[in-house]
Amino acid sequence: MQRKLIVPAGALMLSTCLGAFAQVKNETGAPAWGIGLGAVARTSIYAGESSSFMPVPLLSYEGENFFWRGIGGGFHVLNQGGFKLDATVGARLNGVKKDDFGVAQLAAKGINRNLLADRHDGLDVGIAGSFKGQTGAVELALKGDVAGASRGLETSAKFSYPLHWRSTLVAPNIAVHHYSNELANYYYGTRDEEVARGVVNYKPGSTSILRIGVDVMRPFADQWVFIGNLSYSALPGEITNSPLVDKDTKGVTSVFIGVSRRF
Repeated sequence: MQRKLIVPAGALMLSTCLGAFAQVKNETGAPAWGIGLGAVARTSIYAGESSSFMPVPLLSYEGENFFWRGIGGGFHVLNQGGFKLDATVGARLNGVKKDDFGVAQLAAKGINRNLLADRHDGLDVGIAGSFKGQTGAVELALKGDVAGASRGLETSAKFSYPLHWRSTLVAPNIAVHHYSNELANYYYGTRDEEVARGVVNYKPGSTSILRIGVDVMRPFADQWVFIGNLSYSALPGEITNSPLVDKDTKGVTSVFIGVSRRF
């Protein structure tokens, strides 16, 4: 269970850090490919889940028009000055199998694990606009599941302020992610077929998650770069009150560190 449930947080941080890596690449003229290895540690969310640690591969590509960052990529529809408009595609790895939940923890909330159904991963397609100026960088994004899992939408707004200290880049950031009814209900609520089998009916509805964090980048040994991220996501009551979520969960702290070689 630990290996599966850590993926969403790790994937998000991977994309964030590789995005920062792309900024360093664009400013320094470094090669377009990046290959490396990282590790993610994250506190628990779901009932029966423990804090987890997992290694993750790092793969990035930054071309003139196309880019790839970890589990997603896209195409620059418009790239002028500090403004970019991108068409994006990426995996949503929030899926969880019913057997990955803790039997005792669910039973304490009145749920028989055998009555649950799996939540599947999704494939998001969307559009993102970003602007980078002297006062920081702003990104607005809209994406939706086209794989038929949740069929939900996510909108997000992020602000970051890159700070340079010699060759080191430190970028504090804050973001708000808004989940549609379909997205939040699918991953944090109980499904209609489960309710028909006797599971409590819980639908969180649309909700928003506030995330604060800091990205760190430091090149070393010519073509190598250290990548790090620390973030905290404050979960709203709509999610923490879910019978699928651990009763003591209020937020999620995630740490990512990795190294990548540029080609």
